[in-house]
Amino acid sequence: MKTTLTPQATLSKSLPPVDAKTRVSQLMRQLQDEISQGLQQLDGGGTFQEDTWERPEGGGGRSRVIRDGAVFEQGGVNFSEVWGSHLPPSILAQRPEAEGHQFYATGTSMVLHPRNPYVPTVHLNYRYFEAGPVWWFGGGIDLTPYYPFAEDAAHFHYTLKQACDAHDPEYYSVFKPWCDEYFYLKHRQEMRGIGGIFFDYQDGQGQLYRGPDPKGVAAITSDRVDIPATRNWEELFAFVQDCGKAFLPAYTPIVKRRQSMEYGDRERNFQLYRRGRYVEFNLVYDRGTIFGLQTNGRTESILMSLPPLVRWEYGYQPEPNTPEAELYQVFLKPQDWASLTSLLV
Repeated sequence: MKTTLTPQATLSKSLPPVDAKTRVSQLMRQLQDEISQGLQQLDGGGTFQEDTWERPEGGGGRSRVIRDGAVFEQGGVNFSEVWGSHLPPSILAQRPEAEGHQFYATGTSMVLHPRNPYVPTVHLNYRYFEAGPVWWFGGGIDLTPYYPFAEDAAHFHYTLKQACDAHDPEYYSVFKPWCDEYFYLKHRQEMRGIGGIFFDYQDGQGQLYRGPDPKGVAAITSDRVDIPATRNWEELFAFVQDCGKAFLPAYTPIVKRRQSMEYGDRERNFQLYRRGRYVEFNLVYDRGTIFGLQTNGRTESILMSLPPLVRWEYGYQPEPNTPEAELYQVFLKPQDWASLTSLLV
């Protein structure tokens, strides 16, 4: 079976319910509320400040940002809901059958940059698109640690795998390597972190993998598991809902384990250096950033994913036999983290 370079140019046989936009919008708002409330409680000091904004071409959103908290140096949890006359080039290149249709898009996105280098940065995004008869869900979640703790990686991935397995036993096997593939800095030839799950253009038809690399692990795995049974809108909506709810159980225990660990200038400087990779990815490759800028979204909300402090160092190489070296040698390479159940606390 051959995996194509772009998603199949066919219309979904399963149309969304008439209230699809309303229900997805409510879900994305609810995710923003639950996540921001949970994170504020976890931080114990900082609070989220909310801005609402409107997009001249149609739609708007709510941006919530936390700064200088007890745990989170800076972070944001955004909700957006936009519509317009046509999709931007970055989307039409992947879904040409949506050309000529008005579009609707909504989603929740989040990035957190903790102060303590032992607490990992985390990113989440779930989204939904409609353009005439074309619709799909996309998104995912990934973890970017600065220091290597295998038990944290195992817990994070195992929690996400459980959420996936509740809907299809093959979801995680495809969406995990797809995440490894997506959050990869090609110009550095390294992963951004330890990954998580990522999927896009899911409309219930065809193969699970709809990405650009037909020779990658995600594509090969998708070919191997064959084409799953047709999934309708309700099934994919329920899957995205459970993925969103899995965030706090996946991340909160890690923060609680690491937030009080002592660190010094060495660890802080390494954290700021590695944050530079985050900036590079978000400005060069991130689809959400590109989509937001191409659709005249609110720039402050789009770029809230960037860290407050960052540094670059020319020709940096970690010292041998250090935690920093272990991060590069082991943690920034694809690993089967979910199988390390013996490390679960």
